Amino acid sequence: MTNSSKRPPAGLPDKDTLLAFLREAGSAEKTDIARHFGLKGGDRRALREMIRELEEEGKLGKRGRKGFSEAGALPPVGVADVIERDGDGELYVRLVEASADAPRAILMPDKGKPGPAPGLGDRLLVKFQRGGDGWEARLIKKLDVGTNRVLGVIRKSARETRVEPVDRRSKDVLLVPQAQSGDLRDGDLVLAAIEKGEQRFGPKRGKILEHIGKEDDPRAASLIAIYAHGVPTGFSEAVEREAEDQALPTLKGREDLREVPFITIDPADARDHDDAVYAARDEDPKNPNGWIVWVAIADVAAYVRPGTHLDREARDKGNSTYFPDRVEPMLPEVLSNGLCSLKEGENRACLAVRMVFDKDGRKTGHKFVRGLMRAHAKLSYEQAQAAIDGQPDDATGPIMEAILYPLWNAYHAMLKGRLKRSPLQIESAERRIRMAPDGGIASIEKRASLEAHRLIEEMMIQANVCAAETLEQKKTPLIYRVHDAPSQEKIFNLADFLSTIGKPWNKGEPGTTKRFNKLLDETRDGEYADVVNEVVLRTQMQAIYSPDNVGHFGLNLDRYAHFTSPIRRYSDLIVHRGLIRALGFGKDGLTDREIAELPAIAEGVTMTERRSMAAERDAMDRYIAAFLEDRVGATFTGRITGVTRFGLFIRLDETGADGLVPVSTLGSEYFAHDDRAHALVGERTGKRFTLGRKVEVKLMEATPVTGGLVFEMLSEPEPRDPNAPAPRYGIRGRGGDGPPMRGKGRPGGPKPRNGSKPAGGLKGVRKGKRK
Repeated sequence: MTNSSKRPPAGLPDKDTLLAFLREAGSAEKTDIARHFGLKGGDRRALREMIRELEEEGKLGKRGRKGFSEAGALPPVGVADVIERDGDGELYVRLVEASADAPRAILMPDKGKPGPAPGLGDRLLVKFQRGGDGWEARLIKKLDVGTNRVLGVIRKSARETRVEPVDRRSKDVLLVPQAQSGDLRDGDLVLAAIEKGEQRFGPKRGKILEHIGKEDDPRAASLIAIYAHGVPTGFSEAVEREAEDQALPTLKGREDLREVPFITIDPADARDHDDAVYAARDEDPKNPNGWIVWVAIADVAAYVRPGTHLDREARDKGNSTYFPDRVEPMLPEVLSNGLCSLKEGENRACLAVRMVFDKDGRKTGHKFVRGLMRAHAKLSYEQAQAAIDGQPDDATGPIMEAILYPLWNAYHAMLKGRLKRSPLQIESAERRIRMAPDGGIASIEKRASLEAHRLIEEMMIQANVCAAETLEQKKTPLIYRVHDAPSQEKIFNLADFLSTIGKPWNKGEPGTTKRFNKLLDETRDGEYADVVNEVVLRTQMQAIYSPDNVGHFGLNLDRYAHFTSPIRRYSDLIVHRGLIRALGFGKDGLTDREIAELPAIAEGVTMTERRSMAAERDAMDRYIAAFLEDRVGATFTGRITGVTRFGLFIRLDETGADGLVPVSTLGSEYFAHDDRAHALVGERTGKRFTLGRKVEVKLMEATPVTGGLVFEMLSEPEPRDPNAPAPRYGIRGRGGDGPPMRGKGRPGGPKPRNGSKPAGGLKGVRKGKRK
């Protein structure tokens, strides 16, 4: 603890004085605080009460078992773990004994420190200080260099037990001590730590931390992804108690919307329903052929209040994470599938927006209300679409005239405005894994794109716009969903690729959504449709959350915020609280402390979204590899979706699976990477494998535990392009001169680290909710 040079007057401090002391000290226990202020007897009891109140107000956070610190603050010096490396290679650390709301800090470079640079998993002693863009950490010294953790599979032999990492990029095979290996079985999934100490030869020593499951468990793919990416699981007892201790909603402080015939339209297997819709003709003679569109969203803010255990864990999770066989929810089931789910026929608290559109789909006004609603029907996308297509069932038949037809007619009017706005029209070839009752994979199929999906998506987008507009009008700070325009470098790379397929793009031409859509329309029915769609997708920046608005390029909107999914996204809950504060809807709105922390909250939810997306993608890869494991040796058609110096990435037509053709297996000559032409080019013959080309491949390896697929190229390369400029050769890959590779042996070069994929851009999900 750092003592102030000037002693304060004896006696109980006020809250501001106590917080100022903790801000300077970094952290302190109750006894330290009492000693500092000279408190005795009744004053010590009053201090405990003051600390409890500050905790409930969210102004204090726990530090260690007994210590306290100002919420969101870091001590001058502390022990921290390196937890993350961003896309630019910057490392971030988090305090080891951190409160739930403690921010991460960027590790600033210090070339004066001897020894190897810190890496992921290292434990450091650092000095913290506030920087211009948040907290910074400066290395004092590395503590436990060997604290890296490895998620792996047990491999037993007669002489030893090893842990083989499930991360296909990791080389840390660990040797498990004999004392720990007795209860372990071949194929067990474990979490292990690399033991400290110097070891010059052979595998590193490992210590088993946790037994997770079995390699051949049908649910292993999602388990591995959860542990590998650090997705938080489950809830504390305090959170479960708070979730269960909630009352049914009443009309107190709410507008009665129970007679508005809202309906929910969701995936058939959805368990939580956070949005409902309704539309009707506008009877205002000043708006001929106009429409009223209602969107009602679960009022999660009524149950998850600032400073509570529920709120802290929801912020830590950031969002729900979805796998084919399970969901790791942001909120406990009693809320996500109970009081916060807009169930048919049950009273539910909501925040609703009433939007007015003219006949050309232009929004002319909107109004938010905090209400009590009741869903009149629960439909799936397929069910609603079938009804509109002339096949109503018992649920949709009675509501066709009053609800479904008006919804579709309103959407068709809104569609005129959307087409005029011209958002990006990238087509997402998403795949859906259907699970069998025994936990295995029944099928992998392309996710259908129905008009019912687009209807809900557009109504949610407009509701999100209304939220951002209202908060701006009321001068209430908010978290925007922002999507920046593509960088000039990305536009140049796109132009280089398009020149190889005869599609001109002036490098000085700005990349507007209309220009991208024109390109997509021109190539939609041609042989390069898929690859142009893919390259345009990769040209886009990633959407993030930010308190600073730069607009949303992909949707072509000046302002946009996420409002429609507070059950599964913390960002939306913050926007709800902002609306409650701005519109005077209650005392559970956005707090001053949250406003001050909006940059940290935005950064946090961006990180948790990326974490979930990576975990979901990895689980999908592993499930697909498990599905294809029995088809090793089979041939498939696919398309080249990535060209790198170490090989070709192939996406199969049948399943959408991605895998690698190693450059070491491509024929009998050296192939060099021409990055300008997006091709691997034979050095002797000039023959080439180019991005977007249709090919036939043989599946050589499928490794479910890593999600890796390795193919052999069966198609011949294209002839030399006589008009192509001389390639700018990168690192060469030697072709195999011997027989085709069999099993794990690879003539002509070492075994590649297979299965990794190039980074993508925006990824659409159901209802466009990651827009």
